[in-house]
Amino acid sequence: MIELRNLHAGYPGRPVLKGVDLELRPGEVLAVLGPNGCGKSTLLRAANGLLHRTGGEVLLDGVPLESMTAKEIARKAAYLPQSRPVPSLTAGRMVLHGRFPYLSYPRRYGREDHEMVRRALERVGAWDLASRPLSELSGGQRQKVYLAMALAQDTETILMDEPTTYLDVACQIEVMALSRRLAEEGRAVVMVLHDLCLALRYAHRAVLLSGGRVSQAGTPEELFAGDALEQGMGVRLGRVAAAGGWRYFYL
Repeated sequence: MIELRNLHAGYPGRPVLKGVDLELRPGEVLAVLGPNGCGKSTLLRAANGLLHRTGGEVLLDGVPLESMTAKEIARKAAYLPQSRPVPSLTAGRMVLHGRFPYLSYPRRYGREDHEMVRRALERVGAWDLASRPLSELSGGQRQKVYLAMALAQDTETILMDEPTTYLDVACQIEVMALSRRLAEEGRAVVMVLHDLCLALRYAHRAVLLSGGRVSQAGTPEELFAGDALEQGMGVRLGRVAAAGGWRYFYL
């Protein structure tokens, strides 16, 4: 579990997060919501040690993040950024990068590493892309490959920044359903999302950021019942009961 305690973080001359307290718990999908510029991506990067904190602390399984090596952190938390350059690699070789935290120098992949790659690509429905260059794939196909790379890292926590970007509706639902299955396996799955309806449908818990602070946190039902979403996001939501739970929609 990752614990954020009075977290302050940002960039030179531009503070972003201002005293965030939050637990990223195993066994649940946590949706991080909020308008552009509120600190959603900053929160993920600070939680993973990729962004310097200006105050507060981050604990990973009770251990302060600064006392851990980058490899130790990478064995516990995988991070899928919103965007990245497209390297001259095949999809399979890209997913192999998720195994870096487990390799010693010189890097030599073993049978277990290749098996993890196969399983990860199969889980996201992209095993048929393994031998194809990333540059030839569509944006949605590349997003699946990057998600497989995070899965191949085999961590207890997965941090994903807009994982449904570039995906069609059917693939978005596949990714969200996969996030639930990963949580059922005991992982902490944290997702920055802009689609409120998708987030409230699949998340166990959600946190709404506003101005670098937590405006509201709780279950989807609790966020829906309050007025923070309308005030913070400028939208109104409705919902209807359906098989498997509530379905949310914009009014």
